Amino acid sequence: MRLKFITKDGNKLDLYGKIDGLHYFSDDKSVDGDQTYMRVGVKGETQINDQLTGYGQWEYNVQANNTESSSDQAWTRLAFAGLKFGDAGSFDYGRNYGVVYDVTSWTDVLPEFGGDTLRF
Repeated sequence: MRLKFITKDGNKLDLYGKIDGLHYFSDDKSVDGDQTYMRVGVKGETQINDQLTGYGQWEYNVQANNTESSSDQAWTRLAFAGLKFGDAGSFDYGRNYGVVYDVTSWTDVLPEFGGDTLRF
């Protein structure tokens, strides 16, 4: 699900979400069974001047395979804000993807079990 809003001034607001129903069959008890989760998020961008743009993103994950009293049921995946300086680059601060994500996102094209090489 995605809702995208763009104003006449070029400001952008993107509301998004996803529900992934998963069930794994494995001899490994840590991954066997229900792995269903839901993600919701919002990201935005605003043009401050010709060379400066402010942006931010917040994303929340809910594991639907845990009990309500479980402490690891839900958490913030992303929460950051930053500035883009024209063609010079950008700077952001907060909970964000790391540098390794930038590299693996280009090669992690499998719909399931992608990015497993980072675990070894």
